[in-house]
Amino acid sequence: MKLNLLVFYGSVRSTRQGIKAARFVAAKCRERGHEVFLVDPFEVRLPLLDKMYKEYPPGGAPELLERLAERVKAADAYVIVSGEYNHTLPPALANLLDHFLEEYFYKPSAIVCYSAGAFGGVRAAIALRAMLGELGMSSIPSIFPIPKVQDAFREDGSANDEGYDRRIIKFLDELEWYARALKAARERDQDRERSNCSAQQLLASQR
Repeated sequence: MKLNLLVFYGSVRSTRQGIKAARFVAAKCRERGHEVFLVDPFEVRLPLLDKMYKEYPPGGAPELLERLAERVKAADAYVIVSGEYNHTLPPALANLLDHFLEEYFYKPSAIVCYSAGAFGGVRAAIALRAMLGELGMSSIPSIFPIPKVQDAFREDGSANDEGYDRRIIKFLDELEWYARALKAARERDQDRERSNCSAQQLLASQR
């Protein structure tokens, strides 16, 4: 089953290295036949959070936010690619994610974390788990840590170490399982709601 996946990346630093990891993940998802969009805050320049998307009247959100909202709503799952800043996630990533809420509900997420050192950003992953659960897109059990990210990938996102190509397989297998299971559950709920509406309309017409 083809999935619609959104990859969120979180750094806007001029010397950022994690963008190569984000490109790697997006490419691997595309290789598996999925539709993938990489959300880069350097390109999608949302302002510091003032109003969430849901706080605008229908059709009243700024065009940039409206376009991103359509992608968030259409996605079946999310991959969050995060560096580790002071033992937590980058502020640009938090700002990006915080613009939405209900649009994430009942969809899984997966955490890819990285750092310039040996621990691969795992402390950021701990903070992200709590945040993603609160946003309604709980993360899958596995994480994908990347130590020494500056040496791990080429500029186009291809891996310098083939071990990353092998490790990502199981990680994405797990994300796909949760994404397909939750998509099927959402579709069952939608079918049930449509059936209930049809039954109510039929009863109303018979009165």
